[in-house]
This record gives sequence, C-alpha cells and structure tokens, in this order.
Amino acid sequence: MGSGPADLVTGTTGAHAAAPPAVNTNGVVFWPVAVVVLVADLLTKALAEAALGPAGFPHRLFGDAVRLNLVYNPGAAFGLTLGPYSRAIFLALTAVILRVLWSLYKTTPDRHDRRVFALALLVGGAVGNAVDRVRSPMGVVDFLDIGFGPHRWPTFNIADVAVTTGAALLFAVFWREEQQA
Repeated sequence: MGSGPADLVTGTTGAHAAAPPAVNTNGVVFWPVAVVVLVADLLTKALAEAALGPAGFPHRLFGDAVRLNLVYNPGAAFGLTLGPYSRAIFLALTAVILRVLWSLYKTTPDRHDRRVFALALLVGGAVGNAVDRVRSPMGVVDFLDIGFGPHRWPTFNIADVAVTTGAALLFAVFWREEQQA
C-alpha cells in the first residue's frame, strides 16, 4: 500500500504523484484585447456608416488635419487591389494569416505578455476587416482621415491601427528576443 491516493495516470502514490501541468495564462491578455479591438472596430464602423454618409464627404474634426470621411476600400492596405477577385483573395490571405498568428499564439510561452498583446491586436484587427469583406462587396469601411491640405494619409479605421501597432510591436518583440538569444 502506498502513502496516499494513487495517481490514475502514472500509478504512483502520495509524494511521488506528478504535479499538475502548469496553466498557460496567455488567454487572460489575448482574448480581452482581441475582443475589445474587434468590438471597437465594428462599433466605430457602424457609427461611421450611420453618421457620415454618403461616402466621400469629409467632416472636419480638428480643422483640416483630422477629418472623418466615410470611404469603402475593396482592396487591401493603401487601396491595393488585385482586380475583380480582390475580395476572395484577401479573405483567403486573411485566413492564412490568422492561422499563422494562431500558431504563434499557441507556441508563445506563458507570460510573454508583449508578444501576446501584439498578436491579439493583429488578430482583432484582421478579423474586423475580414468581417467587412464578408458582409459587403463594397469593401472595408474606413473613416479616419489625417493630413494637411492635399497631403493626406490613406483613410483608415480602428482595425488598421490595431494591425499596424500589433505588427510593429511583434517585430520589436521578435527583434529583442533575437538580440537576447
């Protein structure tokens, strides 16, 4: 007889029983960030469509420097288009990218909060823009317009901010990890 209850997996008893596997806590950071990005993106796009229509008429927010301007982007970043199949191609690319991001998330060691935060930003933003591509053939809803006079940055949305920030942060995290290795 052993000194304590038997471990059904290893057959050991008492003090010899295996410790329970460590719990990965990355989801505590990942899921709230990804969901907040997605909800904020979808909500602000819905508000933009309701309040800023019709498309193409800028509304000054801070003079001419910051405007709200409803536009639909059937392509990708900076208006990149791949012809009549852009919507399907970009949805397929998004699915591949989300798969890669999910693999990175699943292989991220516990408590690598910066990497997890970056991945959550990327996933939330990618899903937000993918929802637009699925729901409307007109494309992704963009509404944030910054610049001076004729010199304007391409109109963008919350998902674009999240993707850009997440990509820059993920690059910095990987660069730092490489430097430490």
